[in-house]
Amino acid sequence: MDRKIEKKRWTPKKIASIAAGVVLGVFIIYQFGFSDKSSRLNVDRERLVISTVNNGDFQEFIPVIGIVIPIKTIYLDAIEGGSVEHLFLEAGNFVNKGDPILKLANTNLLLDIMYREAELFQQSNNLRNTSLAMEQNRLALRAQILDLDYQIKQSKREYTNMSDLIAKNENLIAIQKYEASRDEYEYLLSKRDLTLQSHQQDSIFREIQLGQLETSLLRMEANLEIVKQNLDNLVLKAPVSGQLTSLNAEIGESKNRGERLGQIDVLDGFKLRVSVDEYYISRVSIGQTGTFNFAGDRYQLAVLKVYPEVLNGRFEVDMEFVSEEPEGIRRGQSQHIRLELGDPSEALLLARGGFFQKTGGQWVYLLDKSGEFAVRQSIRLGRQNSDVFEVLEGLNPGDQVITSSYDTFGDIDKLMLGDS
Repeated sequence: MDRKIEKKRWTPKKIASIAAGVVLGVFIIYQFGFSDKSSRLNVDRERLVISTVNNGDFQEFIPVIGIVIPIKTIYLDAIEGGSVEHLFLEAGNFVNKGDPILKLANTNLLLDIMYREAELFQQSNNLRNTSLAMEQNRLALRAQILDLDYQIKQSKREYTNMSDLIAKNENLIAIQKYEASRDEYEYLLSKRDLTLQSHQQDSIFREIQLGQLETSLLRMEANLEIVKQNLDNLVLKAPVSGQLTSLNAEIGESKNRGERLGQIDVLDGFKLRVSVDEYYISRVSIGQTGTFNFAGDRYQLAVLKVYPEVLNGRFEVDMEFVSEEPEGIRRGQSQHIRLELGDPSEALLLARGGFFQKTGGQWVYLLDKSGEFAVRQSIRLGRQNSDVFEVLEGLNPGDQVITSSYDTFGDIDKLMLGDS
């Protein structure tokens, strides 16, 4: 008798097929939902620059270039104009104070001196004539007063005698004669008083006139001395000892008053003339310091003077040595200076590198703690100098960051580090 054979529901083949499908589904779900889909790039660790983030003193400074110049420069300007008649020295010579450098010729100045001398002589004659006239007037007055005194004496005697006769007997003399004698006497007295008053007024006027002439004469003498000094100034002399570094004059060349003729450098010391970007003009002030290296030693400088004029986007400052000057430094040498912009402060620091050109300081490749790979990390930077950046956000002390150039990495999210 035949028996119906039931077919098995879970055959090994069916179980294997279902298991394979489950595994495939789990793999697909993991790939789309949980796997790392970031792009990767294998790089050689030895070709990278890896820097450690750490806390330290941040000193903000800017690199600038300073030119060595003498600590003091005296400019030579023409006090009086003229044509160059003679050159006593050439540019580059060393001079002592008072040495003649060049001589100018000025015919107009010579004629002016002659004219002023003639005026002075005429004024001197006027003063002499006025003084002589006053003395003659004084002698004439004395003679006039002496004559009046004599006449008054005679008239008084006659008037007195007639008065006595009238008192004794009126019939001895005519009354008209007595009155005439009296009138004559009184007239002479009044005339003497009037003469004295006139002389006094005339003397006051003469004294005032004489004083004005003397003042004018003194002023003319002073002006003549000034003009003669200008004649002496036609010979340009060295005001200080030093090196005549420039002389802008040729024989026969005309020079105007106030025109720059040259300069003398005082070689007692040096300073540095520094050119700074106008962006920092509000942050540079007198007293700020900077350093530079020379012959293996470091020297400190301080800002001596700030020139506020901006030319071609830059302004200039003078810096002097804080201590002794380096031996062997020479005029015209260029020195690389670290100009400090503030006091040191505690900050989280990251070394500068080529990464900044690619990321603009927005992100970096941060190494995993295992050191086997690096991933992109967003950061925020603050102040900077030529050595380090100040890290404000995104990194912690001890983090390791790739700071070399990112140009060859493209937009890769993860760098797998390996050894060559």
